[in-house]
Amino acid sequence: MPSTQPKSALRRINGKVIALLVLSMTAVGVVGCEQIAVVAMNQITTTEFSVRGDQLLMQGEINSKTLDQFEDVIAANPDIKTLVELEVPGSLDDDTMIALAYRVRELGLNTHLTATSEIYSGGVDLFLAGVTRTMEDGAKIGVHSWSDGTNEAKDFPRGAPEHEQNRLYIERMLGDDAFYWFTIYAAPADDIYIMTDAEIREYRLLTN
Repeated sequence: MPSTQPKSALRRINGKVIALLVLSMTAVGVVGCEQIAVVAMNQITTTEFSVRGDQLLMQGEINSKTLDQFEDVIAANPDIKTLVELEVPGSLDDDTMIALAYRVRELGLNTHLTATSEIYSGGVDLFLAGVTRTMEDGAKIGVHSWSDGTNEAKDFPRGAPEHEQNRLYIERMLGDDAFYWFTIYAAPADDIYIMTDAEIREYRLLTN
């Protein structure tokens, strides 16, 4: 999904990122500091992968480096069958996130959430790419709208081109776009709505 439509708030900033932010903000002031933070966090590795049998465990924010990391792990472990999302709070680069998601579907991988998994925003979009999608009781799925920095998704009429890439992605993964429209009204871009079990079933996020 377009990088102009941030799908997650910044939740973790480590020492390396803080140093980058300080240097950047010194140069340009506080205006646009959120965009600076996103740029800085796309310069480091924010996603961790580990292999357990035929499962690929994933943790951390999706950023511009995540797809290359994923491809390297898959190349070294071609027997991977399931992508397990542990704590994936969202995406710092939605173009990379959607490319990764299409790659997961192309490879025919399943997606799974453990009882302690927490996925939000772009992490939820990625989960939808699984051919078979399963979760254990206790997992949390959180969604919200996107914003272009000025307007929220709901501010655009349904036929507006601004919806199309996100809407089409959902339609391709789930068979229709109902879940897309649910997410943009569930919570504003700077908040998160935790889905109920009934909603997860209603929008067919799981395949079992």
